Amino acid sequence: YPHWVEKLNDTQLDSGDQLRWECKATGKPRPTYRWLKNGVPLWPQSRIEMVNGVLMIHSVNVSDAGMYQCLAENKYGTIYAGAELKILASAPTFPLNQMRKTIIITKGQEVVIECKPQASPKPTITWKKGDKALRESKRITILPHGSLRILNASKSDEGRYLCQGINVFGSAEIIASLSVKEPTRIELTPKKIELTVGESIVLSCKALHDSTLDVTFYWTLNGQPIDFEKEGGHFESIKAQASSADLMIRNILLMHAGRYGCRVQTAADTVSDETELLVRGPPGPPGVVIVEEITDTTATLSWSPGADNHSPISLYNLQARSPFSLGWQIIKTVPDMISGDMESAMAVELNPWVEYEFRVVATNQIGTGDPSAPSRVIRTNEAVPKTPPANVSGRSGRRHELVIAWEPVSEEFQNGEGFGYIVAFRPNGTRGWKEKMVTSSDASKFIYRDESVPPLTPFEVKVGVYNNKGDGPFSPIVVICSAEGEPTAAPIDVKATSLSVSEILVAWKHIKESLGRPQGFEVGYWKDMEQEEAAEKVKTEGNESSILLTGLEGNTLYHLTVRAYNAAGYGPPSTAVRAATKKSPPSQAPSNIMWIQDGSHVSLGWEPVRPLPNESDVMGYKVLFRQEGQSNSQVIETQKTSAVVLLPDVGVYIIEVCAVSEGGDGTVSPQIRVPSFSGGKVTSAQSTLHVLSTSSSSVTLLLALMVPSASW
Repeated sequence: YPHWVEKLNDTQLDSGDQLRWECKATGKPRPTYRWLKNGVPLWPQSRIEMVNGVLMIHSVNVSDAGMYQCLAENKYGTIYAGAELKILASAPTFPLNQMRKTIIITKGQEVVIECKPQASPKPTITWKKGDKALRESKRITILPHGSLRILNASKSDEGRYLCQGINVFGSAEIIASLSVKEPTRIELTPKKIELTVGESIVLSCKALHDSTLDVTFYWTLNGQPIDFEKEGGHFESIKAQASSADLMIRNILLMHAGRYGCRVQTAADTVSDETELLVRGPPGPPGVVIVEEITDTTATLSWSPGADNHSPISLYNLQARSPFSLGWQIIKTVPDMISGDMESAMAVELNPWVEYEFRVVATNQIGTGDPSAPSRVIRTNEAVPKTPPANVSGRSGRRHELVIAWEPVSEEFQNGEGFGYIVAFRPNGTRGWKEKMVTSSDASKFIYRDESVPPLTPFEVKVGVYNNKGDGPFSPIVVICSAEGEPTAAPIDVKATSLSVSEILVAWKHIKESLGRPQGFEVGYWKDMEQEEAAEKVKTEGNESSILLTGLEGNTLYHLTVRAYNAAGYGPPSTAVRAATKKSPPSQAPSNIMWIQDGSHVSLGWEPVRPLPNESDVMGYKVLFRQEGQSNSQVIETQKTSAVVLLPDVGVYIIEVCAVSEGGDGTVSPQIRVPSFSGGKVTSAQSTLHVLSTSSSSVTLLLALMVPSASW
C-alpha cells in the first residue's frame, strides 16, 4: 500500500514566479502519480509540466491559484496529498513612514536611502535626483533590493531624491531629502589625570559642530552612563555654553577611577572621546594571612600584598586579637619595622596558651588602608606561669583563723592547663614556711585555722603560681595578722523607752575589749506573744549607742536585746528588756466648733474629745492655722477647749483643731475658712457668731467660755 515520503505545502507566489511541487510515495509495486486542481484532473499544457510526481508551472498568474492534490496509487490503493497555491498580484506601495523623509549626514559618511516597495510581481526600481535620472558610479549605486547607497558623501550630494517602483499593476514613489553637514569634532580635557582620594576635578568637553545643528552631551564611566542621582553627590554635570559641558567630580573615591567618556550627539552624527582618571589612595587589604611556626610567645605570619592603589606600600603593621584584648591591638614584631616589600614577619611577646587571631594592615604615602581578613584562630604553646597574684592581703575571720586573700591571675597569664596557687606562710620571726596548694584557678582566698594561734598574731605570707609545666614565681612577702575574733562581751545598761504609738528608743553601753572590737551593734525585738526566734533585727554601724525603732504596732509590749558584731561574727546578746508602745491617739476630732471674729482676732471654742478605752488620754489641744495657699501651719497649744488666734495679715486663713495625747496627735477637725480684714477692728454690731455642727446646749456653754459677760 502506498505511503507518503514527501507531501505538499501551501505556497504563496508573486505573479510571474515559477511553481515547483514534488510529492513522493513508496509502495510495491511503485506508485504512479496524478494531479488534480480544484478536484478536476490536471493535464500538461504549455506552462504546465508533470513528471514522476513533480509539478512545474512557469510564470504563474492569478488563474493558477487554487487547491491542488497529488494522487499516488498502485493496485493496492490510492493516497492523497493537498496544498493551496496563492498568487500575489498588487501594484507597488510604500509604508507611510517612508513616503517623505529627511536624512541628515556629515561629509565623508556613507548613507543608504531605502526604497523597498511592497508589490507583486516584483517592481522595477528607478531613481531620480531632482528631475533627472540618477546615474550610478563607483560612489553611487542602486542595491539589488532597490535602495540607494552613497559613499563618501559631499555637499554635491545634497538634494531631493525620488525612488519609483513599477509593475504591471501600477507604480508608486517616495521622496527623500538629503542634507550634508560639516562633521562634528570633540575635545575632552585633561587627557590623563592622576588624583588622590578626597580631591576634586572638572572634566571639560567642547564640541565643534555645524552651526545649524543642536548638540547633546552624555557622560560615561567605563562605557556605562553616569547616573547623577545615584552617585551620592560625587558627580555633577555642568553645561556652561551651548557647545560645551563640564563634569564635576567631588571628593573622589578609589571606585571613581577609570575611563571617562564624553559623547556628543547631533541629528547628523555622534562622536565621543575618553580620558583616563587614575586615583591614588591608601592600600587595599592584604591577602590571606597564614600563621605557622607557633611557640609559646611567638608566631610567624605571612601574607600576600594587596593593591597599592598607585602609591607604593611603605610599611605593614601586624595586629592581634584575643579573648582578653579590647579589640585589635598592634603587636611587637621582628623586624620591628616591616617594610612594604616584605611579605612575612614574626609576632613576638605573645602570652602562652592564649588564642589569637592576626591581621595585617598596609600603609603608603596616602594613608593606612583596610586590614586583611583575620587569620585562623591559633593557640600559643604552654609555658611555666610568670605572673604571681597581686594585692596579697589579710581579711577578717573568726578567732584562730588566718585569712589570706589575693587578686586571681587572669586566664590570659595562666600560661597553660592545671593552673593553681601555692600559699606559703610562717609566723613572723620563724624560718620554715608552711605551703598549701589551692587547685582552683578562680580562687581568691585561703583560710588557715589553728586553735593554738592567738588573735592578731603576725604572719609573713606569699602566694605563688603553678601549672602543668611547673612552678612560677611567688608574690612579694607581706605581713598579715590572724583574726581578732568576734566580740566576747554583751552590751550593758540596755534601756528601752516608749516615745509614741510606733516608736521605741533603745540605748546601751559597751565594755571596751582589747580583742573582738565591734564594728556595730544589732538590736533584736519581738512582740510579747511571739518567740525570740521570730525577732526582727536592725543594725547600727560604728560606735553608735542608741537607735530609734519605728513602724511598731501601737499599745503593744515588745522584748528587746542588743549584741555587738564584727567581721568574725556576733557577740553574746544582752539581757532582754521590755517596753510598750503608747496607745493610739484619739480617733474623734474636736466637734461643735464655734468662733467669733473681732478684727484680726478669732475666738474659738469646741467640745472636749473623749477617747475610746484603747486610745490615749487627751493631754491638750493644738490649733493649726495657715494662710490659704501656704503649706506650713502655725500652732497654738492649749489645755483648754478654747483659744484666741491672731490673724496678722490680710487674706483668708484655714484653721483646724486636734487633740494631743501620749500616742500622738488625734484626728484633725474639719477646716474653718476665716477672712482677715486690713486695719482696725470689726465693730460689735458687725461681730458674728459662727457655729460648726453644734447643738443649742453646746452653743450656750461655748459662748460662756468664749465671750466675757460684759459683751452679751
